[in-house]
Parts: sequence; C-alpha cells; structure tokens
Amino acid sequence: MIAFVAPGSLRQLTGGYIYDKHIVDGLRRVGHRVAVREVSERFPGPTTADLAEAARVLASIPKGSVVIVDGLAGGAMPRQIEREAERLRFVALVHHPLAHETGVSRNDAVRLWAHETWTLQHVRHVVVTSPRTATLLTREYGVKREQLTCIEPGTDKWPASRGTGHNSLLCVATVTPRKGYVTLVQALARVARLDWHLTCLGSLERDKVTVRRVRHEIRRAGLTERVTLAGETASHERLKSYYNRADLFVLATEYEGYGMAVAEAIASGLPVVSTATGAIPKLVGRDAGILVPRGDVDVLARVLERVLGDRRVLERLRAGAMQRRKQLPSWEHAVRQFASVVRKVATS
Repeated sequence: MIAFVAPGSLRQLTGGYIYDKHIVDGLRRVGHRVAVREVSERFPGPTTADLAEAARVLASIPKGSVVIVDGLAGGAMPRQIEREAERLRFVALVHHPLAHETGVSRNDAVRLWAHETWTLQHVRHVVVTSPRTATLLTREYGVKREQLTCIEPGTDKWPASRGTGHNSLLCVATVTPRKGYVTLVQALARVARLDWHLTCLGSLERDKVTVRRVRHEIRRAGLTERVTLAGETASHERLKSYYNRADLFVLATEYEGYGMAVAEAIASGLPVVSTATGAIPKLVGRDAGILVPRGDVDVLARVLERVLGDRRVLERLRAGAMQRRKQLPSWEHAVRQFASVVRKVATS
C-alpha cells in the first residue's frame, strides 16, 4: 500500500498540488493502491492540535507502507515522522525548502531549516521537482545524492491559446510575497498608457497581509479597473479557459523550485515574461519569452512596454512558445520515475 500525505485537498490548483494529484492518479493508473491522507491545510504553520491530528493520521497507516509526504507538511512535523520512521517507509516530496520561502523572518527560516533537516534525516528517500532544489538539499540539508531523485513535473497537453488581440495578461500564482505581485503591479503602473488588462488567478486566503498590500498597490496606481484578482479557480477546465483567452503570461516570481505555471503557459502556446529562477530559463528557452532580474521594477516595466507596445514582438514570442510546447516533458515519464522510486523504497 502507498499512502500520500498532503496538507488539505489535492483539488487545489496550485503548482505543488497539481503535481501531487498527477502523481497520485498516475500511480493508481499503473496499478498501485494509493490512499490520500489529508492533514491540516494550515501546514507548514500547524497548531498543536494540527500536529496531534497529523500524528494520528500517520499512526493509522498500516505498518510497512510506503508513505509519500508532501514537503509543506513533512517539513513541519519532524517529531511525528521520526516517531513512525521505523514502522513506515517515508518518501519526502520536496517542491522547494520551506526555509527559502520569500518573506520568512530569519528566526522562522532557522526554525524551518532545523525542522526540515530533522525530517529529511528520518526518511528512506527524497524526491525533488527541480535540479535547483536537489542542489539546495545536498548543500544545505545534508541529503546524500544517492538518497535523492529529481522528478521534474510533466505538462498537460492543452490546446493553443486563441488570445484576444487586446493584450490580455494572465498571472497564475498564489498571492504570497514570493510570487512578486507587488513588483508586477508597480511595473504595470509605468505602462498604464498602453492597452492591457491583467487577470490574476491564485488563492487570496493563504497570505492575507500580502493580499492587502497588493490591493493597496493596485489602488495607489489607479489600476482597479485594469487588474482583476480573481482568486483560485475551481477546475482544470476553467483554468484552461483562462489560458485560452490570454495573450501574454506574466509572473514576477522571486523564487521557484520549478515553475509549473510557466510550463502550463508554454503548453498553451503563450509567450512569457517572467524571472530567471528555478527551471523557468529552461522552460522558456531563447525564443518563447523574455526573462528579467527578480524584483527589478525598472527592467520589468521596460520589457512590458516593449512586448505590449509592439505587436510584432508579441507574435514573435508566441511563435517561439508554439515551438517550445512541443518539447515539454510528459506526466507519463514523471509517473514512471516515481513508480521506480516507490519500488526501490518498498523493497529496501
């Protein structure tokens, strides 16, 4: 038996949860019995009661099971994992280290690093979703190379975007400090004379302080009619419809382990303006978009003015995205790699 432990429902349409659901569905498709066990969605900031409930969830899993734990939960419950480490065969799935989240205080970063390091010492294997995260875990967390496998996300095969022809911009990211929304709004304020509209898809519930700051920046820039914070969309079909109506994907993220939203954009044939972090340079390549330094409002504004102000530039980037979409990895390949890890851990 395989148990997959995640904070909250796998139906959430953010990068990590989309990855998790594809892996669970894929493992079932190739013949594995996979039981999803939910812990509190407050992870990685659980209460004492949340940790007690997580301990009960782990204790209920049959002895000898392979237990895949999403890093949002696993990195915040080291004692609970250590307690069950002899009985269960843990695999840590780390999308990116919690201590590297943008906006985390130094004290919290130190605490999270200690907790994650403790967790990773008590698992049988570690799966990461990008080479960058693999490097971080071996360099800063003491994970041995032979204990680690990098399984990059696959990509859904989506129809090519039709767009609107009116500079319809799309950003898909939870509203947190790491996703660079403030930088994006400030850059767009500098190109307000151009014709564009931005739709932002992503949870408005996970970091309400950041949501308030972003709303303040939008009002201050006089962009309330031109920037829509639409919240988290309810289904893949609805998400596809947003990609289909977009002309340009924008993401001013400050840190990514991989960059699944960018992969989705490229899969839709959308040109990308984003930052050079995680696997984004590899996904975008030389022709499917333009990448800018993280947190640089000036450069981002200049790039947006160039792309939005000259239809020929946008069409050239779109042609590049249409070529890049043919080269994206598949979920089938990712599932085969994950199934191999499960077999290895189950028999070790």
